[in-house]
Amino acid sequence: MWVVRVGDQLYVRSVKGTDGPWYRGTQSRHEGVVEAGGVRKDVTFVEAGSGEYADVDAAYRAKYGHYTTIIDTVLTEQARTSTLRLDPR
Repeated sequence: MWVVRVGDQLYVRSVKGTDGPWYRGTQSRHEGVVEAGGVRKDVTFVEAGSGEYADVDAAYRAKYGHYTTIIDTVLTEQARTSTLRLDPR
Protein backbone atom coordinates (compact mmCIF):
# COMPACT_ATOMS: atom_id res chain seq x y z
CA MET A 1 0.00 0.00 0.00
CA TRP A 2 1.54 3.30 -1.09
CA VAL A 3 0.60 6.26 1.09
CA VAL A 4 0.83 9.90 -0.02
CA ARG A 5 0.36 13.18 1.78
CA VAL A 6 -1.63 16.14 0.48
CA GLY A 7 -1.43 19.01 2.94
CA ASP A 8 -2.21 17.51 6.33
CA GLN A 9 -4.11 14.54 4.89
CA LEU A 10 -2.87 11.02 4.06
CA TYR A 11 -4.32 9.01 1.18
CA VAL A 12 -4.10 5.48 -0.23
CA ARG A 13 -5.54 3.83 -3.31
CA SER A 14 -5.81 0.34 -4.71
CA VAL A 15 -4.23 -0.44 -8.08
CA LYS A 16 -7.10 -2.91 -8.54
CA GLY A 17 -9.65 -0.21 -7.78
CA THR A 18 -12.71 -0.99 -5.72
CA ASP A 19 -12.34 -4.70 -6.59
CA GLY A 20 -9.02 -4.94 -4.72
CA PRO A 21 -9.18 -7.31 -1.74
CA TRP A 22 -7.70 -4.89 0.81
CA TYR A 23 -9.98 -2.11 -0.44
CA ARG A 24 -13.05 -4.32 -0.01
CA GLY A 25 -11.90 -5.01 3.55
CA THR A 26 -11.86 -1.28 4.30
CA GLN A 27 -15.45 -1.04 3.14
CA SER A 28 -16.66 -3.62 5.62
CA ARG A 29 -14.68 -2.30 8.61
CA HIS A 30 -14.05 1.38 7.74
CA GLU A 31 -11.25 1.36 10.33
CA GLY A 32 -7.67 0.18 10.48
CA VAL A 33 -4.18 0.76 11.78
CA VAL A 34 -1.35 2.44 9.89
CA GLU A 35 2.25 2.10 11.00
CA ALA A 36 5.16 4.03 9.51
CA GLY A 37 8.42 5.40 10.81
CA GLY A 38 7.83 3.89 14.23
CA VAL A 39 4.45 5.62 14.59
CA ARG A 40 1.27 3.55 14.88
CA LYS A 41 -2.14 5.21 14.40
CA ASP A 42 -5.72 4.02 14.38
CA VAL A 43 -7.48 5.45 11.32
CA THR A 44 -10.88 5.67 9.70
CA PHE A 45 -10.99 5.04 5.94
CA VAL A 46 -12.98 7.82 4.26
CA GLU A 47 -13.81 7.80 0.55
CA ALA A 48 -12.17 10.75 -1.17
CA GLY A 49 -14.18 12.88 -3.54
CA SER A 50 -13.31 13.21 -7.22
CA GLY A 51 -12.27 16.80 -6.52
CA GLU A 52 -9.34 15.43 -4.51
CA TYR A 53 -8.02 13.09 -7.22
CA ALA A 54 -5.80 15.60 -9.06
CA ASP A 55 -3.93 16.58 -5.90
CA VAL A 56 -3.54 12.94 -4.91
CA ASP A 57 -2.29 12.10 -8.43
CA ALA A 58 0.31 14.87 -8.13
CA ALA A 59 1.41 13.57 -4.74
CA TYR A 60 1.84 10.06 -6.15
CA ARG A 61 3.90 11.41 -9.07
CA ALA A 62 6.09 13.48 -6.73
CA LYS A 63 6.72 10.68 -4.24
CA TYR A 64 6.78 7.58 -6.44
CA GLY A 65 7.44 8.91 -9.97
CA HIS A 66 10.87 7.28 -10.06
CA TYR A 67 9.15 3.86 -10.03
CA THR A 68 8.40 4.21 -13.73
CA THR A 69 7.08 0.68 -14.24
CA ILE A 70 4.59 1.00 -11.38
CA ILE A 71 3.48 4.62 -11.01
CA ASP A 72 0.96 4.52 -13.87
CA THR A 73 -0.97 1.75 -12.08
CA VAL A 74 -2.02 4.15 -9.30
CA LEU A 75 -2.99 6.88 -11.77
CA THR A 76 -5.70 4.99 -13.68
CA GLU A 77 -9.36 5.88 -13.35
CA GLN A 78 -9.89 2.46 -11.76
CA ALA A 79 -7.35 3.27 -9.04
CA ARG A 80 -8.63 6.84 -8.58
CA THR A 81 -12.11 5.59 -7.69
CA SER A 82 -10.60 3.70 -4.74
CA THR A 83 -8.89 6.75 -3.22
CA LEU A 84 -9.27 6.76 0.55
CA ARG A 85 -8.33 9.43 3.06
CA LEU A 86 -6.86 8.14 6.32
CA ASP A 87 -8.43 10.12 9.16
CA PRO A 88 -6.85 9.60 12.60
CA ARG A 89 -9.19 8.30 15.30
